[in-house]
Formats: sequence, C-alpha cells, structure tokens
Amino acid sequence: MSDQSGPGRIGLVPPRYGSDVVGGAEAVIAEVAHGLADRGWDVEILTTCARDHFTWANEYPAGTSLDGAVTVRRFETVMPKDRSDRDRLGGRILRGERMTISDQQLWMNSELRVPGLWDFVFDNSSDYRAIMLAPYLFWTSFAVGQIAPERTVLMPCLHDEPMAHLELFAPLFSDARGVLFLSDPEAELANKLFRLPERRATVGAPVSEPAAVAPEAFLSSHGIERPAVYYAGRREWGKGWSELVDAFHDAVVLHGLPLDLMTSGVGPVDVPDAIADRVIDLGFLEPAERDAAMAAAAVYVQPSALESFSRTVMEAWLAGTPVVANADSDVVSWHVERSGAGLLYRTHHELVECLRLAADHPSTLSALAEPGAGYVRSNYTPDTIFDRVDGYLREWT
Repeated sequence: MSDQSGPGRIGLVPPRYGSDVVGGAEAVIAEVAHGLADRGWDVEILTTCARDHFTWANEYPAGTSLDGAVTVRRFETVMPKDRSDRDRLGGRILRGERMTISDQQLWMNSELRVPGLWDFVFDNSSDYRAIMLAPYLFWTSFAVGQIAPERTVLMPCLHDEPMAHLELFAPLFSDARGVLFLSDPEAELANKLFRLPERRATVGAPVSEPAAVAPEAFLSSHGIERPAVYYAGRREWGKGWSELVDAFHDAVVLHGLPLDLMTSGVGPVDVPDAIADRVIDLGFLEPAERDAAMAAAAVYVQPSALESFSRTVMEAWLAGTPVVANADSDVVSWHVERSGAGLLYRTHHELVECLRLAADHPSTLSALAEPGAGYVRSNYTPDTIFDRVDGYLREWT
C-alpha cells in the first residue's frame, strides 16, 4: 500500500478535531488522516482547541499530542469581543447583497481566528509535502490557504450557500495545488463558481460498516415503544432541523401518526409543547450507540439541502434503514438516483406523507434500504477512499 521510505509529511487542517466533535468535514479529515498514516505518510493534524462550532471556546489543551499514529497540534482560538461586524455583514451575505472585498475580509476576520496556527504553518510550511484544508468556509482554510498554495490540497466540502458566492474564496480554489471533491455535484458546483486548477478529482468519503448492534435493546433502554424517525447531526437552520420538526408536528398532531422522533448531535432541540413528549434527545452518541440508533429507526430523515456528501445517509443504508431526504440537495438526490434507494421530498406536505408511509407501510419503505447498502459498499469503503486520496496526493505533490 505504500513504499518503504514513506511519501513524506502531510498537515491536515480542520477547524476542529476530536472523537466528540460533530461535523461531516471534521469526520472525513479525521478518517483520512488515519488512513494516510496507514499508507506510510507522516501525518499531522493542525487544528484549534475548540470543540463547539457555536462558541469556538478553547476546551482542548493547546500543544502537541498523539492520536494513534497521528500527531495533533492544537492552537488557541481568538474571538472578538464585539460581534456586530460579523452579524451585520453576515446578514448582508445571506440577503445576497453585493459586498466589497474589504467587507468580505472584515466578515471573515470578525469571528474565529487562530493566529498561532497561521504563524506555525508560515514558519514550517516547507516541512510538509502537502497541506490539506477542509472545509473551505472557515478562517482556518481561508488564512492558511494563502501561505503555501503550491503545496495546498483543498477538500472544500462545498454546497450552494450564499457564502460560496463570495469572491473572497476564489483564490483559495484557483491557487491550490489540487482540489478533492466528495461528490460529482459538489465538483460541478465548484466549477460554476470558481476557476479551478487542473489537478482536481472526485474521491468520495469513507463509510465504515456499522458495529454489531442490538436495536431492540437500544429502543428499550430509551423507553421508545413507537416506530422512530431518526435525525443525527447539527440541529440548526442550515441543516433543515426546523423543517423536520414542523413536519413531524403535523404528522403526529394533525394526522395522529404513532411515531417518535429520535435525534442525536449538537444544538438546541426546541420543539413545540404539543410534541415534546414524542421527541427523544439522545445527546451526543459514541459510534456504536449511533449505529444502534440507526438500526433501530424506522426511517432516517435527511432534511438538509446543504450537503457535499451526506455521510449519515450512507450510514443509514448500511444499517438497513430506509432514507427519506430533501430533494433540494443535489448531492443527496444524486446518491438516491444512482443507488435506486431512498425517497425524495420537495415540500412540507410530501415530507409528512413520507412519514405516513413509515408509520402505515414500513415494509414498503424498508425495502429501499437494501440497494442503498450495496451502493455504499461498491463506492465508499474506507480502503477505496484512502487509496484514492493517497494516489492523488502522491501524483500531485
């Protein structure tokens, strides 16, 4: 899998890193780091002391540690005392207003900054054969990407959000040594928005087989007796959480469907009183527990339109659980159409009807999980992904 001398040192730069960090890009980077270490790379994670992306508080100790064969270097975040510029400019971005490059730069520098990380990479960039950045949106990628673009490989985790249309990010894409995408729709979007380097490829993301689980025991331990809808991830506006809660409310209150809603991850749950006793907050789950939750669910719902890969959809299919997903996500629609698995909805009413199908005709819906599992095993096994990334890094750098 790797030559005896090893290909050299690589620094991977995610905004957060840790077993208790919730985030798709962070999960991909963590897994790729260990996969590259197994292939002979001298791997370092260059990241922050933050665990939570809402506060960016320094919760991990600064300094150097080991995570298996991977060296982890952490640097403290610096947050402004006054967020007024960030909030004001962020509102303009979300409204699609034209902004000067100076205002875009002010917006970027008015929240998370990590000067120690920038200084370290500036002083030591020549020690690395490659520096991999993910995702594109954060200061850690924006600032570090300017230091040594000739050895920078970007894994943007891009989706069609207002921030992606800022000219601020154009040099990060165009000047990179290479760009690795997680899906073809992500690559197509990037090609529309930016001038891309010649070195670019779609590699996908690694998805591991679930642990052996006892779904009945999981449901019993949490007192769940009705068929359960499941959502895992960040409970925030950009991920469609509110839309899922609204549809679940109507399914239960207006249509009397005998369903519960399980959710794990981070962010406030905030549901109406009428369904408070039907929503089970599982909190942060370790991987084996999350595998059990996936297997125990009657259906997994992916309400987010902002996806660059959507790992949880793959995990649901491997657990034998059917998927209902937001058709506004080009990436998830691409997966569903290629796999012949899953159901897509476009409106609130269609999502409610999908939930009705889960309650009234579970076997019809569950039959859609099997082709999904085969699709994941054919395209996204960890060794397949790690070999792709390893090959492109050796070829490009």
